[in-house]
Amino acid sequence: MKRCLSILGSTGSIGKQTLDVVRGLGISVCALAAKNNISLLEEQIREFQPDLAAVYDEAAAKELKSAVSDLPVKIVAGMEGLCEAASIPKADLICNSVVGLVGLRPTLAAITAKKDVALANKETLVAGGSIVMSAAADAGIKIIPVDSEHSAIFQCLQGCPEKQALKRIILTASGGPFFGWNAERLKTVTPEQALCHPNWHMGPKVTIDSATMMNKGLEMMEASWLFQVPAEQIDILIQRESIIHSMIEYQDNAVIAQLGVPDMRLPIQYAITCPERLPSPVRQLDLSEYGKLTFAHPDEETFCCLSACREAMARGGLAPAAANGANEAAVSLFLERKISFPEIGILVTGAVKRQPDAPETFSLDDIIEADASARRYVADSADVLR
Repeated sequence: MKRCLSILGSTGSIGKQTLDVVRGLGISVCALAAKNNISLLEEQIREFQPDLAAVYDEAAAKELKSAVSDLPVKIVAGMEGLCEAASIPKADLICNSVVGLVGLRPTLAAITAKKDVALANKETLVAGGSIVMSAAADAGIKIIPVDSEHSAIFQCLQGCPEKQALKRIILTASGGPFFGWNAERLKTVTPEQALCHPNWHMGPKVTIDSATMMNKGLEMMEASWLFQVPAEQIDILIQRESIIHSMIEYQDNAVIAQLGVPDMRLPIQYAITCPERLPSPVRQLDLSEYGKLTFAHPDEETFCCLSACREAMARGGLAPAAANGANEAAVSLFLERKISFPEIGILVTGAVKRQPDAPETFSLDDIIEADASARRYVADSADVLR
């Protein structure tokens, strides 16, 4: 199919899998963007021949510029460069898979340039959902979900033309590596243990979020904005085998689910090709290999990140931005072995509780400040914990 993509976060887990899909489909790439992995980015530039490449780290951008001086590619840097990659005129789809709140401004830049966005950066909608969805509606562009759960809901909803027929969304979760553990046992968790996800191969931050169940809290908030459904209509169900990626329930209690092997290339490809269904590199699902599928309710008391996200969404305003910022900071500290695994949830909960209520309307600058304030809170609190 004829498309031209700009891929933000091309050296990360989702970005690399997006390029794998692109290879199979023969789609052109006009822009790539990464944080600082310039050795891999150089390889990608030489293979895909984009017009532009952005590096968030300005020193690394200078190094890359020298390394690819033999190629006709424009090298840009910093947030300004990331936004340029997100709004490059040649692209007809922006794939945003950067990690963290840094993805918010490029999403808005893409929307301003009237580009459809394939969104794998959940923090964009968690922190800035009202601003982003309003801007997308005004620009007449589509926000297409890439996360496996949101892609599943997106696909299921295509059989639900009347929104009032929808009763609830059921987000599924693997439960991560510590499903069934109690609070006392979680105190001994190491970063190495938390990074061993039973079903998915993801980047370190997302993998830790899966272990704490924060990922599901973020996805609940993201789903509320993406599908314009109140958080009270979104349930979470542990599905250990990660075969049912999510479900929707109609008013008549019929439930529609999307199933597939746990491989991100399927939702990535559908975000690029929808509504077309094309052959993919993903292995065919054989349910007989699994024998049974298991389900359970999440333990929101032990895995308190999830309940903190529910509180943040109920309060609204800038509370979701605070939850997200606190989590990003706390995950970094855990990976640096400066706090324990349960303290991630304690710090996220504290950041949500201390975030002041926001006025009905707030700006991008307000979101950035709430995020920064939550990060400061985590840093200060972590010093006390130590």
